[in-house]
Amino acid sequence: MALYFFHLRDGGDMLLDPEGRQIADASAIPGMALTDARGIISQDALSGHVQLDQWIDVNDETGALVHQLSFRDAVSFD
Repeated sequence: MALYFFHLRDGGDMLLDPEGRQIADASAIPGMALTDARGIISQDALSGHVQLDQWIDVNDETGALVHQLSFRDAVSFD
């Protein structure tokens, strides 16, 4: 198992994931980031203000970026 950190960014600020997550299969990371982004977006929607200019950076234990997900890519509007 490897340790990965899911950091929330908005262009100016970053909310660091201090604990990270132990993940056995790195192919699960995109789905986990998508679930996290949609969870944040849904909470924002409840407050009446959705910010789509955020994204999640996933870094490994060495700090290398292994995945990035923009909130704009996490939802679609019909």
